[in-house]
Amino acid sequence: MSNPLVKTSYDGAIYTITLARPAKRNAVSDRLLTALGAAFDDRPQDARVAILAAEGEHFCAGLDLAEHQHREPFGVMQHSQWWHRIFHRIQHGGVPVIAALRGAVIGGGLELACATHVRIAEPDTIYQLPEGRHGIFVGGGASVRVARIIGPGRMCEMMLTGRIYSAEQGQGLGLSHYLVGTGESLDKAQELARRIAENAPMANWAMVTAIARIDNMASDDGLYVESLTAALTQASPEATERIGHFLQRRGKGPQP
Repeated sequence: MSNPLVKTSYDGAIYTITLARPAKRNAVSDRLLTALGAAFDDRPQDARVAILAAEGEHFCAGLDLAEHQHREPFGVMQHSQWWHRIFHRIQHGGVPVIAALRGAVIGGGLELACATHVRIAEPDTIYQLPEGRHGIFVGGGASVRVARIIGPGRMCEMMLTGRIYSAEQGQGLGLSHYLVGTGESLDKAQELARRIAENAPMANWAMVTAIARIDNMASDDGLYVESLTAALTQASPEATERIGHFLQRRGKGPQP
């Protein structure tokens, strides 16, 4: 599937989605968000990993204020929940998503990045939540996803001051998992994607669908769901086969 605003490609088990609005720093318009949701919906059934990348110098500069529409409160709420549904599909779609970040990762762009599971940043990456400067509040899930990564107090400070964090600072806060050289984020994403694609699909599914939900539960409930998830994955034929192969290889190793 190709769209003027979002491009997709599929190579083996890796499905790549690329934001293609570089002249606007890949700012999120309703059309781009619709295309992004459609790209994730159209993911090939046998894809094991997805990569989210962007054309141009910036990953995503957030909401396109030039296309901002005045809405009544109920309309704003519905629009926000539409963003939530699309980002929820990214986070809980059952397939690991790796984000290749560079340049602006601002506002809605940061909300989008934090819906992915592995984030790779280049040295020029910057993070910001400037909504307070515009007189608005986040609406794409930052108060849950970003706050869980950096803490609610730091997120509040980011919004109050419009502070910009550098790639190095973002790495320290957990906004990225890997910090690479200029122009290396997509190569690193592909390297990690190939590694992740070698995992058992059910194990990947469990990790990207269960962990965030367990974090949202009371401890006793989370431990119960952990046990259920372990039961599902460990009893699968593929897990049995993989463990058997591992034990056979270990048995052939050097003997004392």
